[in-house]
Amino acid sequence: MALIVQKFGGSSVADAQSIKRVAKRIVETRRAGNDVVVVVSAMGDTTDELLDLAAGVTPIPAPRELDMLLTAGERISMALLAMAIKGMGMDALSFTGSQAGMITTAEHGSAKIVDVTPRRVREALDQGSVAIVAGFQGFNRGTGDITTLGRGGSDTTAVALAAALDADVCEIYTDVDGVYTTDPRVVSCARKIHSITSEEMLELAASGAKVLHLRAVEYARRHGVALHVRSSFSNEEGTIVYDPKKGHPKGEKVEEPIITGIAFEKSEAKVTVGGVPDVPGKAAQIFEIVAKTNANIDMIVQNVSADHRTDISFTVPSGDGRKVVEALESAREDIGYDRLQYDDQIAKVAVVGAGMRDASGVSAQLFRALFDAGINIEMISTSEIRISVVTRADVMEDAVRVLHTAFGLDTDDEAVVYAGTGR
Repeated sequence: MALIVQKFGGSSVADAQSIKRVAKRIVETRRAGNDVVVVVSAMGDTTDELLDLAAGVTPIPAPRELDMLLTAGERISMALLAMAIKGMGMDALSFTGSQAGMITTAEHGSAKIVDVTPRRVREALDQGSVAIVAGFQGFNRGTGDITTLGRGGSDTTAVALAAALDADVCEIYTDVDGVYTTDPRVVSCARKIHSITSEEMLELAASGAKVLHLRAVEYARRHGVALHVRSSFSNEEGTIVYDPKKGHPKGEKVEEPIITGIAFEKSEAKVTVGGVPDVPGKAAQIFEIVAKTNANIDMIVQNVSADHRTDISFTVPSGDGRKVVEALESAREDIGYDRLQYDDQIAKVAVVGAGMRDASGVSAQLFRALFDAGINIEMISTSEIRISVVTRADVMEDAVRVLHTAFGLDTDDEAVVYAGTGR
């Protein structure tokens, strides 16, 4: 008998028929002799619809009340799924995040998990029930308030429960058959990856791959949780995400490819602080101001000094761009820069592969492929196993297709996308 945590995203439980299909899969897993814990997202576009309702009531919803509203979506999913499972003759109990012991920080809309005490979930398993937990939510002990975990919160909930319950595997169900070499909605000939290291998956997630969220992958790696990404619309084997230090969970010998996959992100903006005095401490001053806005900085480039002045460019999520610009504008006299530029028509494209460590010429191949396609590069950033470039947003998909072909990732088969959201 194994303990399996299964997470189903919004597209997997989008309507009554989808919920019954998911319930059938869960019941089959339980009848095979496994203990099953299920984490669910809100149905389909429910979260977006609730956000629209809130915006219709007030332009700036109170964060506490917005969390109370948004968590209703997952509660609907968990209750309906429990009903469907019970209708198939299997006992099931549903739990909110707080009932499942998901303890978080107090930040509404972006809380972090600080502890998991799944006593009631364990009791449900001990009595032979399927435990169903609402993803994306928890509560703070200090305030006693309900909180939400932000983007990717249901993935993170599932991984956190798997770690706390010492589960054998955490299965993340999506609307594609696993992790692909890139998004099959952009490159139809993308190839399914059967096994990928956690560090490669981290780089892909950080660079824009939507199939798994960065926080969930990092949590899984830190706590030794084995991940299996697969489709809720088919019985195909998916993608195993494993820690290379521990080896493949099935004992397979896996050679590290030079390039594993290509990720991309369009929701970024570039800020350029021009004519900054080239003296010690100015970069620190700039990024301390940005840090106070809570914006996450991705890529940073500083130009060569000319006349004792330099330009510093960096990228941030486009949703944070305006507040970063406002913060820097208010500090213009203190910093002493000449100009400030903001550009939200950019995109990031990243090639990732653990084999890149031991391979030469990857950068040259990437730059040549983009040059031959007439695609200009504005910024470059690298790690041991990743090369990221910033291009114009309107050529991002062209860049992805060109690089996918250049690095030999195309396949003759067309990838199947069962729904349309990738979650």
